[in-house]
Amino acid sequence: MIDYQANTEVRILPDGVAIAKRCAQKFVEIAAAAVKGKGSFHVALAGGSTPKILYSLLVEDPALRSQVPWDKMHVFFGDERHVGPADPQSNYCMARETMLSKSPLKPEQVTRIKGECPEAEDAAKEYEQAIRTYFKLSAGQFPRFDLVLLGMGSEGHTLSIFPGTRALRENRRIAVHNWVGKVLMDRITLTAAAVNNAANVIFMVTGADKAPALTAVLERFYEPDQLPAQLIHPVNGTLLWLVDTAAGSMLTRAIRE
Repeated sequence: MIDYQANTEVRILPDGVAIAKRCAQKFVEIAAAAVKGKGSFHVALAGGSTPKILYSLLVEDPALRSQVPWDKMHVFFGDERHVGPADPQSNYCMARETMLSKSPLKPEQVTRIKGECPEAEDAAKEYEQAIRTYFKLSAGQFPRFDLVLLGMGSEGHTLSIFPGTRALRENRRIAVHNWVGKVLMDRITLTAAAVNNAANVIFMVTGADKAPALTAVLERFYEPDQLPAQLIHPVNGTLLWLVDTAAGSMLTRAIRE
């Protein structure tokens, strides 16, 4: 049986909207602390329906919008499909439509994964090099994101790290391409090792179909080959799970609000 680590918190909220609102509060808090501490805020965005609500809130809610340090912020992405930036499946496309294009962010404040590259491995290498250059990293170093936003699939995958795929084993690269047989598509993804160097990681999980996997990830045996979300445990940061009532219905040790 897995014990929650000291830096891990699991909270059950009513629904996806409640999760997005809570995540928006955490987003502005973490951003403010980062800017106060070092003058900048670095966030890696996620795809998915609940993050979509979050991004809309950040630009459309006047109180939240005014608290986001847009001029000190740099945006990255956790993963991307092997598609172009205008493709409806693209995480970047969703983020651009819901937040980036409606915000004061300048193009140079966004580092996207170039999923349109003919070879997914080239996209992964280019993304890794862009991160290394931006953070001025030496060989073997990982970036220190202030916040990484994540989701989880009904089989326990996160980012584009799926059960039984090659990316599970990667602990040296920042980003890799990953062939996912389940969806018959190449993906480009940050590695678990890169995410685990973040200061803050927030999972947003909704839906009854996620309940069995979520319970297995948080309260059963540690089997990351089958449940890749278990790979995420920041070594010097915080991990917050925000889950809705349906997804958290089988949990026994979460904080129910």
